[in-house]
Amino acid sequence: MRRWRSSAFPSRAERAARGTLGEHEAARTLRRAGYKILVRNYATRWGEIDIVCRHEHTLVFVEVKTRAADALARPASAVHRSKQRRLIRTAQAYVQELGDPSIPQRFDIVEVLLHDDGRAECTLIPHAFTVDG
Repeated sequence: MRRWRSSAFPSRAERAARGTLGEHEAARTLRRAGYKILVRNYATRWGEIDIVCRHEHTLVFVEVKTRAADALARPASAVHRSKQRRLIRTAQAYVQELGDPSIPQRFDIVEVLLHDDGRAECTLIPHAFTVDG
């Protein structure tokens, strides 16, 4: 069956492995930028947030998007408005669990481009989107 599958359409296992690698590289990038990782893969019935962290006095919800370096579109372009709404709702659940809605919050994206030679290129996009759109 493998011979019928195009490399342009990776299997579910390949996508999962790529995503795990991307999240690992993103976490490393965030730590280097001074973020403190609090939770990885926080999930509710509304969705999942890849990484929850603190940067200075702000609670930051991070969406990680990983693609092959030769992908046609930037990874962040996959975080469309409906995905943003799910992330916002999931973040609200996290804040509700904390019991302190006054904590400053923001949404960042980390784009991870995986090169054929094994290198990972990460781009941190702070304030990628807001609750208001």
